[in-house]
Amino acid sequence: MKRLFGSVRARATLGASLVVAVALVAAGAAVLLSLRANLIDQADGQADSAARQVASRLAANVGYGDLELDGEDNPVQVVDADRRLVAVSDDLESISGTGVGEVKPRPAATPPRGDDDDEGDSGEDALDAGEISEDTEYSGGSATVDGDTEEYRFAAVEVNVEKKGDLTVYAGGSLAAERSAVSTALTSMLIGFPLLLAVIAAVTWLVTRRALRPVDAIRSEMAAITASEDLARRVPEPDTHDEIARLATTTNETLAALQSSVERQRRFVADASHELRSPIASLRTQLEVGAAHPELLDVDGAVADTVRLQELAADLLLLARLDAGEKPGGGHVDLGALAREELSQRTRDRVDVRMELGNAEVTGSRSQLARVLGNLVTNAQRHAGSHVTVTTRVEGGWAVLEVSDDGAGVPESERERVFERFVRLDDARARDDGGAGLGLAIARDVATRHGGTLTVREAPGGGALFELRIPVVRR
Repeated sequence: MKRLFGSVRARATLGASLVVAVALVAAGAAVLLSLRANLIDQADGQADSAARQVASRLAANVGYGDLELDGEDNPVQVVDADRRLVAVSDDLESISGTGVGEVKPRPAATPPRGDDDDEGDSGEDALDAGEISEDTEYSGGSATVDGDTEEYRFAAVEVNVEKKGDLTVYAGGSLAAERSAVSTALTSMLIGFPLLLAVIAAVTWLVTRRALRPVDAIRSEMAAITASEDLARRVPEPDTHDEIARLATTTNETLAALQSSVERQRRFVADASHELRSPIASLRTQLEVGAAHPELLDVDGAVADTVRLQELAADLLLLARLDAGEKPGGGHVDLGALAREELSQRTRDRVDVRMELGNAEVTGSRSQLARVLGNLVTNAQRHAGSHVTVTTRVEGGWAVLEVSDDGAGVPESERERVFERFVRLDDARARDDGGAGLGLAIARDVATRHGGTLTVREAPGGGALFELRIPVVRR
């Protein structure tokens, strides 16, 4: 049971069924109440009409015995001011709800119309008309007529008749039609509602199953990718242009990014192993030769290999920290002052470094920005003919650091590739001269972490111009 209702399909079907069930019950109750109210109103209308017909005869001074109540389809009682039953419809065996439970009339003290004592006044009495009240009071009850007991709505109409006084006419409207209609409607609802609910549940189940079929396909493919560790596979993308299709597209984009990251990591490990192998092998060779023949030990070469190995290890460590998402920090760094300080310590550069330094304050890591400057200057000196130029300035909302040389420059087709890790455009040059190919990759990663950019273009006087842009400090 827990597994069943752990399904989205089952929960959706149950939820839809419950909502529809509540709606059906509410609608059914409203229909029944409305139907019952309308039928009761009809019964009230019938009762009121019958009561007023009898009241009209009484107002016309028709005698109690001449009312002919046996022809009425509704039970009728006529009660005087003393609550005495003075007239009643025939075949009435019992009644409740009118306040007078008697079914046998008791003659009034006033002689009924048509007696001999009043014959001389018949013409005058016929001209007298009674007054019928415009108000009608209703009540519910039951009556037994000719052996049949039914529920009724009773209308009470008052009429004032001269010589008879105040009379109240009670007439009943049968509720048999109301009971029958309500019972029929209720039976129909008890049969139809479950069937309708079952149809809605089945349709919801099928529609949800079809809608979630792509999700199941995505899940199955993701499980297969996990089992096979093949990140080149992709989940199927349904041609529905809905949320599930967008989920599949996003999943494939995530898989592509993950595949690229894994491949980049593998290349990084392979290239790092390859780059580390050379200085380690060279250093080991020199140390083994020195151990066997001390007079042949190349101390300078060993120191150079050790320095190169140390720099490569530092570069790899910095790249690992950058890949791990290391934050650049929130310190304020003036690129002009940083460049002046760092360049003053480079005393063994083979070419002259010219400086055009202006204040350009940014937020970030001083050590990482110093590494960017050092890598750019080292790269420029490696390819410069006679000099390198370093410039800092503020341009709009950006702090700009430019490092240019007067060398051969970077071909336009290779201007993005130079920022890839372990890439050296001049494959023929010696490793000792060319480096490991990590300096520019580190510089761009640091620029990106600082919210900036690092690009290369042709310098105005020829050669390459590397431009670092970082947002200036907002005062």
